[in-house]
Amino acid sequence: MSEVKNIPKHWQIKKLGEVADYINGRAFKPTEWEKSGKPIIRIQNLNKAGAVYNYSKLEFEERYKVFNGDLLYAWSASLGVYLWNGENAWLNQHIFKVVPKNICDKKYLFYTLEKITSELYAKAHGSGMVHVTKGKFEDTKILLPPLSEQQLIVSKIEELLSDLDNGKQQLLTAQQQLKVYRQSLLKWAFEGKVTKTLSVWQNVKFDEVANAIDPQPSHRTPPIDQNGVPFVSIKDFDSETDKIDFAHARKVSPDVLKEHLKRYKLEIGDFVIGKIGTIGKPVRIVLPQNYTLSANIVLIQPRKVNATYLYYFFQSSLIEKAFTAGMNSTTQAAFGIQKVRELRIELPNKEEQQQIVDELESKLTVCDKIEETISQSLLQAETLRQSILKKAFEGKLVSLNYDSDDKLDKHEMGLAAEKQVPYKTSS
Repeated sequence: MSEVKNIPKHWQIKKLGEVADYINGRAFKPTEWEKSGKPIIRIQNLNKAGAVYNYSKLEFEERYKVFNGDLLYAWSASLGVYLWNGENAWLNQHIFKVVPKNICDKKYLFYTLEKITSELYAKAHGSGMVHVTKGKFEDTKILLPPLSEQQLIVSKIEELLSDLDNGKQQLLTAQQQLKVYRQSLLKWAFEGKVTKTLSVWQNVKFDEVANAIDPQPSHRTPPIDQNGVPFVSIKDFDSETDKIDFAHARKVSPDVLKEHLKRYKLEIGDFVIGKIGTIGKPVRIVLPQNYTLSANIVLIQPRKVNATYLYYFFQSSLIEKAFTAGMNSTTQAAFGIQKVRELRIELPNKEEQQQIVDELESKLTVCDKIEETISQSLLQAETLRQSILKKAFEGKLVSLNYDSDDKLDKHEMGLAAEKQVPYKTSS
């Protein structure tokens, strides 16, 4: 717990282990997964819209059952607190079901855990999948006012966060609308609707104008060499920012780079796309060629086509539709390199290719600036949220007087309650 000065004298300092019980989930086996029954809550689908769950009809211990409204804390991988919003379910490992004791309100603990998650992350172990040990988790200290005051604090927090969340939702809606407009713009561009047609477009095969290269044809991942060169995979490419994260990429022997240099030479304008899971989503390479590329990507080398034109073409939804045609909803998105080489492209002459690029960059620059403004506003909203929580747990949102027996003055309680949003503790 960060040191807080001038907290109300009647507040107590408690350990998380003193205010609630923490029940870890069960290690469900793939053999226990089914297509129906109760969903199994795993970290990767915890409270995510459109999440795909595994299910089980089998019966397990009562403590692994999760009901709507239960408080959950993911203590491994992506730390975070959640109020389960769904049907009755089973709890998988790496998640605590948090059961508050009678001295602590559930939602007060929810907001407390949200506030101190960064502190808990600092206590996490592991360089891959970070996790917080149960001992360190339960030893973490929090501030605890009397139960009635906890409920008033929760009411005030939710009153303030309601307005903030409404504003955030409007920003997220605008962000989504911007993405839709961006895709529409790209679609129009490659249908010849953003320029006056200067030429007859030709339907050409991809490998007539560009190379598609499998950078690691053996598909075997080289062993780690901590002093070696980056072996970047699709997880290291960010299509939103068009950047490569070399710092966190796997390191392999320089001999792997020598082998790659014999097979392909990178040039300005080349880009990569994912071929498993993430379809398309191009990211441009950078020079010099002092890194290697993994087998889960395809290297695209425009040679007889405007490189930027082809890059934007791969950003469009036309690419994903072409690559996922014929796949069913249960199949993981994937395609072979031959499918890239056989791709058909509608291609104008070089003059019109450049004109399309110019028009796109002019309009997309405006989109990027709007996106940047929205992103900054979302960051400010998150900062404000944390500020509200900070004040709440420093005793600065609700100010009440206590008598010598540390009992809440009934008159003060009544006046304060009139100013708050009605709130009932969760059972």
